[in-house]
Amino acid sequence: MMILITYDVSTETSAGRKRLRRVAKVCLNYGQRVQKSVFECQVNTMEMARLKEQLLQEIDESEDSLRIYRIIEPIEKNREQFGNNRAIDFEGALIV
Repeated sequence: MMILITYDVSTETSAGRKRLRRVAKVCLNYGQRVQKSVFECQVNTMEMARLKEQLLQEIDESEDSLRIYRIIEPIEKNREQFGNNRAIDFEGALIV
């Protein structure tokens, strides 16, 4: 399944800045950054559960915000993108 992860981590303290880096690192392990705090991830059900668990361990729910959206497939009919696109096609060939 394709999911979209968005987050807003408070960076007013050094602990918050560390959380921000850890949240981004977790997301990078599962997908690709498409904007500063937005990631697209192609995961199966077990990976989704693991990802969610890892993210919830990293954020401070009293200060931070985390949203996970499941993108309805087919993606091509439900996504529009404009401007500079460096995203990886998860369905395409990895080696050209």
